[in-house]
Amino acid sequence: MQKSILKNGFLLGLFALLCTAFVAVVNHQTVDKIKEQQQLELKRTLHQLIPDDMHDNELTEYCILIHDKEAMGVDMPLPSYIATNQSVPVAIAMEAIAPDGYNGNIKLIIGIDSHGTVLGVRTLSHAETPGLGDKIDLRKSDWVLSFNQKKLQSETDKRWNVKKDGGDFDQFTGATITPRAYVKAVRKALIYFNENSETLLKRPANCEVDYR
Repeated sequence: MQKSILKNGFLLGLFALLCTAFVAVVNHQTVDKIKEQQQLELKRTLHQLIPDDMHDNELTEYCILIHDKEAMGVDMPLPSYIATNQSVPVAIAMEAIAPDGYNGNIKLIIGIDSHGTVLGVRTLSHAETPGLGDKIDLRKSDWVLSFNQKKLQSETDKRWNVKKDGGDFDQFTGATITPRAYVKAVRKALIYFNENSETLLKRPANCEVDYR
């Protein structure tokens, strides 16, 4: 009886060990593939935001880190990507967080030319309600295109609000919190850029990104 129990215990332990090893191997292989897909998606997004005919450098190779909780929405460094033409900075794509989305953080990226004009905005990740707040995703709605070619004239520029708050941007039916948070995040990023553009665009690359 005791031998049977020991044998069964040994077999169960061996099975658990094999399962753990299998999961570890699959996870290792999957992590690399997921990382590769994320890198490809980032490159695709950057080329959407900053047209290829505007720059002659590979955007992902000129990456800087910005650490400013008020401007970027999170107390950790976030990457930004500088576009240059003949070594002259012409635009930047800044990652930012809208911390007050309906279901938590909304990660976005804003393309801005050297004059402070928005070239485009894209949502990188979010957990907003399907059918309502997820209209911030270009695959669901063209709402994010409403930022194109807009400029922030001052920190108190009232146009940079949803229409319910007297601004220019549409809110979503039944989901005002999401677009309000999104517009606020873009506005804060623009304020930071306008205040720091002269030094920001000249900063040396200082973040390591592996794009194999």
